[in-house]
Amino acid sequence: MMRRFTDAEGAAWDAVLGRESWGTLFAIFVPVQSGPAVRQTPLSAQTVERGAGDFDDLDDDELRSLFDRSMPKPL
Repeated sequence: MMRRFTDAEGAAWDAVLGRESWGTLFAIFVPVQSGPAVRQTPLSAQTVERGAGDFDDLDDDELRSLFDRSMPKPL
């Protein structure tokens, strides 16, 4: 599931659940307009199913909190 939200500076982002090859789950933040780098925040869920449920349950303030802790995603 993709979620769209606006950060504290007014920029629009799409947030999705992602998984690294070794299984770690992340919230991935992609800018709607070009410019800022893609960002990511690790999640604590141990399974994709649990991570998806937790991600879907986040309200906009919780999503912004994850974004505030995010770091640029290494390429």
